[in-house]
Amino acid sequence: MKKIQIFLLLLGIVSLQSCNEDHKEDEVSSIDKNASIETELSVKHIDTADILITKHKIWKNNKLFREIIKTDTIPSLGDTLVTGEDNNGYDQTAKTKKDYEFYITVQ
Repeated sequence: MKKIQIFLLLLGIVSLQSCNEDHKEDEVSSIDKNASIETELSVKHIDTADILITKHKIWKNNKLFREIIKTDTIPSLGDTLVTGEDNNGYDQTAKTKKDYEFYITVQ
């Protein structure tokens, strides 16, 4: 039980740390819904594989024209060790799933 609590604490620390990244210059703060396609990519980790989820929202005349959601099973990258600090200031190491990096090409 203690290991699970430590793991959840470390996962929370890693999540908060990723939220503190500097604002990226190329991030979109609002979408022109007059004529655009909004795309969201995410990966859900399951036991021995990962699920790639691709969502497209097609906007036309400021209305959602269509939403397309596609899922694909992709191989898992395995586990990695993550180090973080607990509430008492001690370094803790936990095992977590490796994440894919996304690179997008728009033509």
